Parts: sequence; structure tokens; C-alpha cells
Amino acid sequence: MTNMNILKDNVGRMAADLIEDGQIVGLGTGSTTHYFIKYLGERIKNEELNILGIPTSYQSLIIAREAGINTTTLDEYDIDIAVDGADEVNHNLDLIKGGGAAHTLEKLVDSSAKQFIVIVDQSKMSDELGSFPVPIEIIPDALRIVKKTLIEMGGKPELRMGMKKDGPVITDNGNFILDTKFDIIKNPHQLETELNTIPGVLENGIFSGLADKVIVGKMSHIDVINRED
Repeated sequence: MTNMNILKDNVGRMAADLIEDGQIVGLGTGSTTHYFIKYLGERIKNEELNILGIPTSYQSLIIAREAGINTTTLDEYDIDIAVDGADEVNHNLDLIKGGGAAHTLEKLVDSSAKQFIVIVDQSKMSDELGSFPVPIEIIPDALRIVKKTLIEMGGKPELRMGMKKDGPVITDNGNFILDTKFDIIKNPHQLETELNTIPGVLENGIFSGLADKVIVGKMSHIDVINRED
């Protein structure tokens, strides 16, 4: 296991230890949350816990099933706690997510939870957002118009292309992703709102003001950062 995977393993285990019997848990998407789901499944088996998971993607659904976690939907239950990763986190605990193209359902699940916990390794921490492009999910017919609008806003959009397949990445919702590079994002909440007003945009990867706690894996220890009230 690489050093980075060890950090992801550590924060995933810590987050799994926070889950309580009887809770409904939002299951994030990505390499770090993979460890969380695995350890949560082990706790459910070893401690005979009664826990239901609400996945944020087909990936997390498949991993949850392999881990022995029973799943449900937002139509059936409210969420007690959601655990998810992030591609970038600033000092105010604003996030950029969507490297796994699942940010639309992730935002729905994470914002619906009574508590939202983010787990990352130290490489994801930044003073200000902007080093990671903002993933923007769009309906396919809006590609040209949305790209034009993003460029006018100062962004540099690129259509995310598939790996081991021809053509663009298709999200779980059947849409395209425009990875859009902006300069330093001084006001994440404002940009998040502006992006979602563009016709053809389904959701963008800025998560401002949602995270209650960020667990950061570092080489020597784990930091826990709580949102200030």
C-alpha cells in the first residue's frame, strides 16, 4: 500500500468508527470513501449493527453491496450522516468535488444529511479553491452554449473524455461533464450559484458551506477540522 493509500485508509477507518447503530448513512464516491465503505461493512458484520446506506453513485452502490451494507434511497429515508471525499478543500471547508463525475447526487445526499463529514488526504487541502477544475454536469444538447458562457465568465472548460472508451464521459444521469478551470476562487458560494443559473447546467462541483467536519490524513497524524458556528 502506498503512503497516500495509507492516509486514505486511516481517515476511512476513523470515519467508519463514527457511525452509530441505527443510522442512515450517505455513502460518498471515490477512492477515499472506498475505504470508509469497506470498514463500515466490517463493523456492520462484526458488531451486528442495523445500518442502511444511501449510495451516491453506481460505484458506491456496488462497493456497498460487496461490503455487505444494505442500501436504500432518499425516497425512503432521511440521512443521519453522510461521509464523502473531496478533490479540494479550502480553509473555510468549502469543497470542489466531482472528479468521479458523481457530484450531482453527492450534493443532493450530502446537503440532505444532518451531519456531513469529509475525508481527505493532506494533498487535497488548499488555502483557496481553484487548483482543481470545477466539474460541471450539463445536458448534452447544451454543450456549445454552456462552453461559450463559461468562457465569457473567465473559465476554461474542457469536455471530460472517457478512458478505455471512445467519446466523452457519460454520468450516471446520462449527461456530460465540463471540467472548468478558473483562477483562484475568492467567493465559492457566489460562483456556485452563478454556475447553476446557466441554462443547461444540471449541477456544479462547488460545495460551499455544507461540510460540518473534515478529517485530514497526514503522514504523522490525523487532523479533524470542525466548521465554526
